[in-house]
Amino acid sequence: MTDTGREIVEHAERDLHWPDCLNVRDLGGLPTQDGGVIRRGALIRADALSRLTDDGVAAARAAGVSRIIDLRRPAEAGSAAHPFGADPVYRNIPVQNPADPDHQWLTLTEIYCTMLDLRPDLFAQAFAAVADAPPGAVVVHCAGGKDRTGIITAFALSVAGVADDVIAADYALTEERLREDSAAYLELIDDPKLRTIVAGLQPTPPTVMLDTLAHIRERHGGVRAYLVAAGVNDSQLAAVHDRLAV
Repeated sequence: MTDTGREIVEHAERDLHWPDCLNVRDLGGLPTQDGGVIRRGALIRADALSRLTDDGVAAARAAGVSRIIDLRRPAEAGSAAHPFGADPVYRNIPVQNPADPDHQWLTLTEIYCTMLDLRPDLFAQAFAAVADAPPGAVVVHCAGGKDRTGIITAFALSVAGVADDVIAADYALTEERLREDSAAYLELIDDPKLRTIVAGLQPTPPTVMLDTLAHIRERHGGVRAYLVAAGVNDSQLAAVHDRLAV
């Protein structure tokens, strides 16, 4: 990635202040490989919107949100009231089956690859929800805006022409955004073994996303091939590209 590209990835203006969420950012401004950029206000990644205060809800509405895609499983999504749960913009589209294990004993890359190999149909449904959204900003979130959100936004950015290293650099920003929250969560874990496991899964180095995208390429033929095999059609791929790319 060029120095200019790195500055765009790290630019603070992409961070959105939606109290009390910690990890909300507009993916607009990221460079594409053909010399373009991702459109501002088209795709926003976030941690759980159940954190939002009334001011945060107002900020989200002011962003022109047309669809919110909640990637959490029903048990997670129901653990706290979602401020948009009764709104037509809201979709709960889990990318894991409730019966799927969390695979905490694996590395983060292995967890991502296992999820992708196990449930391509669910990841395709979430991607299609981005493609089929009405005009406006699409918000993708899970619990921390890190893992499941990282994968779906990586897919959308890849289809829009963003290079793997730029996608990975944006993914890596989450570690800093969640640093204090992650440390506080560790303090609540009494079991030393579990604490060690969780601590190992909190960092978001770029290599995790780079290796995940490499796995998709080597095993499935790339992001587009993976999505098409799972049920995404050409018009949906084109819709995501046209929504995001300028």
